[in-house]
Amino acid sequence: MDDDEQVRALVVRARAGENDAAGELMRSLYPLVARIVRGYRPQQAAEEDLCQMIFVKVFTRLGQFAGKVPLSHWVSRIAVNECRNQLAAEKRRPEMREADLRPEQVALLHNLPGEHGEISPSEKFEARELVEKLVASLPPIERLLIDMMYLQGRSVEETRAATGWSSAAIKVRAFRARQKMRRQLERWQ
Repeated sequence: MDDDEQVRALVVRARAGENDAAGELMRSLYPLVARIVRGYRPQQAAEEDLCQMIFVKVFTRLGQFAGKVPLSHWVSRIAVNECRNQLAAEKRRPEMREADLRPEQVALLHNLPGEHGEISPSEKFEARELVEKLVASLPPIERLLIDMMYLQGRSVEETRAATGWSSAAIKVRAFRARQKMRRQLERWQ
């Protein structure tokens, strides 16, 4: 039996619900799917999650595989489309994961001092980078406001003069930006 016949036999068995055949298909197709995902997502932690989502789609749609093209081509198309969909979703709603942080930053997050507590000089660099990551995850307008008001220390009036926005709009946008940053911090903790 050649490779194409073996793959077709595995597909038939997997469609029939045989877990061994599905597992064999996954093992043989995983390198292909992982290579496609790595091309779209360089981060290792997200790669494994995305590969899992792709295989779920592959197996839920296995009944649609007509066999007119090689299985690897069919799976590649699903993988590419899922990667593109994931990237589009992240552009609409950027999300950072704890896995995106360095171990020192994760340790700092889990041991944050209280509102008036001091952090050590060695932790200040990590804290600054965390703030920069939080700010970078915001949409451009909110990022600008946070930078002007909290990182540059400008007042609402100075920000109003620089942007031309009303004071009320500045306060509301800054509040929403702080809420987004707070929610992101809570997800990390």
